[in-house]
Amino acid sequence: MEHHAAYFPDRFAGTAAMNRCGVITAWGGSAPELLGYDAGAVIGLPAVELLAAGADRPKAAAAVRSCGAGESVRGELTARHRDGRGVDLLVRAWPVVTEGGSHWFAIFVGAAEVRRWDTDRALVDGLFEQAPVGLAVYDTQLRFRRINDALQEIHGIPRKDTLGRRLSELFPGPEADRMEARLRRVLETGEPVTEEHGAPVPALQGWRREWSSTSFRLVNPGDTVLGVASAIVEVTERNRARDRLVVLNDASTEIGTTLDVTRTAVELTEVAVPRLADFIAVDLLQGIALGEEYVPGPVGGGAVLHRAAIRSVHEDAPEASYLPGALITFHPATPQAHALATGEAVLLPTLEGSEDWVAHDRHRAGKMATAGVHSVMVVPLRARDVTLGVAHFYRWQRPDPFDADDLTVAGEVVARAAVCVDNARRYTRERNASLTLQRRLLQVTTPQLSAATTAHRYLLAGGHTGVAGDWFDIIPLSGARVGLIVGDVPGRGIHAVAEAGRLRTAVRALAQQDLSPDELLIQLDGIVSQAADGEDTAGAPTACIGGSCLYAVYDPVSHRCTFACAAHLPPLIIEPSGRERLLDLPSGPPLGLGGMPFQTTDVELTEGSILALYTDGLLRGTSGRGDLDAGLDRLRRALARPDSDLSHTCDTVLDTMLPAGDADDAVLLLARTHALGPDRVATWDLPLDPAIVGQARSLTTNQLTAWELDELAFTAELVVSELVTNAIRYARAPMQLRLIRSTSLICEVSDASSTSPHMRQAADTDENGRGLFMIAQMAERWGTRYTHAGKTIWAECAAL
Repeated sequence: MEHHAAYFPDRFAGTAAMNRCGVITAWGGSAPELLGYDAGAVIGLPAVELLAAGADRPKAAAAVRSCGAGESVRGELTARHRDGRGVDLLVRAWPVVTEGGSHWFAIFVGAAEVRRWDTDRALVDGLFEQAPVGLAVYDTQLRFRRINDALQEIHGIPRKDTLGRRLSELFPGPEADRMEARLRRVLETGEPVTEEHGAPVPALQGWRREWSSTSFRLVNPGDTVLGVASAIVEVTERNRARDRLVVLNDASTEIGTTLDVTRTAVELTEVAVPRLADFIAVDLLQGIALGEEYVPGPVGGGAVLHRAAIRSVHEDAPEASYLPGALITFHPATPQAHALATGEAVLLPTLEGSEDWVAHDRHRAGKMATAGVHSVMVVPLRARDVTLGVAHFYRWQRPDPFDADDLTVAGEVVARAAVCVDNARRYTRERNASLTLQRRLLQVTTPQLSAATTAHRYLLAGGHTGVAGDWFDIIPLSGARVGLIVGDVPGRGIHAVAEAGRLRTAVRALAQQDLSPDELLIQLDGIVSQAADGEDTAGAPTACIGGSCLYAVYDPVSHRCTFACAAHLPPLIIEPSGRERLLDLPSGPPLGLGGMPFQTTDVELTEGSILALYTDGLLRGTSGRGDLDAGLDRLRRALARPDSDLSHTCDTVLDTMLPAGDADDAVLLLARTHALGPDRVATWDLPLDPAIVGQARSLTTNQLTAWELDELAFTAELVVSELVTNAIRYARAPMQLRLIRSTSLICEVSDASSTSPHMRQAADTDENGRGLFMIAQMAERWGTRYTHAGKTIWAECAAL
């Protein structure tokens, strides 16, 4: 027993007293629990009786008798438990001399318990001596009672100056106060706590490190609280690796969410600060945001850059040398210029040795010095061998400098951003080209019409959905009529816009032939079908099959509107009374399928009725995916009380249908119908008799006098004379002469023949063949339109 403690805790030790003859005279402590005998059962018995069978009892008795005063006995023996089993005990006995003679006092414990104590103590000592993590034991007053070498190295304070003192005494400040509060909570509740905290390391010149501290209460077997123990593990590199992975993950999900160059630059800054840097600036070559193209290779000196985005740990970014929107040129000595010129990243862990840079960039250097910047990274934005700009990172709040791992992460993040910026630049370039083409090809001027007052809105696609192929037109037709058309080409981008422009041009050309709406759609369908069979030089289809179209022709004389539809949304009519109706038109197939018929629908419109034509982008709402039926209901409500000014009505409809103003391409075309009454139209049925030519001239002159248009009499007489003569010579009865006072004077002669007149160059000796030539010279426009009963030759003499 030489190596064991000099005493044992009362909870585990049994005590006994014996006289010089070895008879037990006292029994206490944990003796009843250890051997199963109470005091009454053993007092008066020789102690050797309690030894287990086989024990050397004579030797034990001789040892007791041979001891002199003041000598003690230590040893291990096996006692007999009351239930018969053997119990190994460690015993220490002292001879005690009193007035009554010599006695023995013995204290004994179970040998297994003592061995466990020894093992536990060896483990604890080994743990404190060899564990690489910091270990500390605090008493109930939260004073250090024991620390290991690892914690001494972390604290940077010698053990002798640590023991007996509290954390708040060693490291005054709010962080120590928070740690003591956590320890006190563990001491009071007994619930272990694991938390992370940051603290500077004196040996590393104040660099902040992060630690994970696990604290738990110490309680002895008697449930007495002895204090608190803590294990401290440095997790700086783990957390930094985690932060780097988070930065890379965020970059993959949060950069490039839109096809906007500036927004992509902002997303790069949001990912980098504060996890990677305290401040970042992203500068792009001037023109990148506009979609301009740049040649591959490095960027030479003197390049002008546009500051696209900045972000700082400070709300107002006072350390920023330039704000977003500023134009910047970097001096060749700066790391930014070096990164642009070489395409390689620059890492400056410290600013020592950067005097040349600072000397040539005093404005930025002054801002950096004020902020306390101590470490810089500069990474070029490069995508597809093209340098787009540069991103520079700064640290001052985090004391540790940028290292190679940080530069690797920054390179990955910037590379991701560069590809997204280049995608956004390319999209912007194509979108700008598409918008330019769209404005050029689909520009619609509102003509002065007698048939209707029109207003329209063409809302271009917002956001980054891409320019679509919506289109429309307002076409003046002969006989004071007007053609209204809206259409939609499937797809997006420049090809859709070009196809929309091609269809609009084709419709305008076909409309000048005065084709009926169904015949015009048949011709247009054939154009799309034929074009779809070929490809352009770039390998793209030359037409988009599946487009929709609605064509309407309104005649202010008959008050009738004729519709033909190719898979398009039906028109909405709002009568002067306020009643609205959605026309149920027979919808033909989409354009391009070929060989399918289209039907016409005639509707008589009351003067002052509003005809609304539109594309589905107006109905689907801001998301572009709304329900068409719900959109039609909103459109009906928006048009329920139209303004006298159709332009204001258009604005009201757009505010109602697309309040955000950011939607798919949308077209709204409104037309308020007018009527040309008998006071503005004169009609005569004439026989096919050459003698009637003079009467036709007289009728014309008299009507112009009634309309107070005598100044047009000479031209009108000549035109009417030639038209009537031509009909008498080549056509069949019946013949009709009609004069229309519209925005111009219109002269029409109708007959039952379908023979088409042709203008030709007459020879000097020819007696005929000059009539249509003269009409073409005298009239502003002329032409022929065919009807079910024959044809009409018309001429517009002059604008009124």
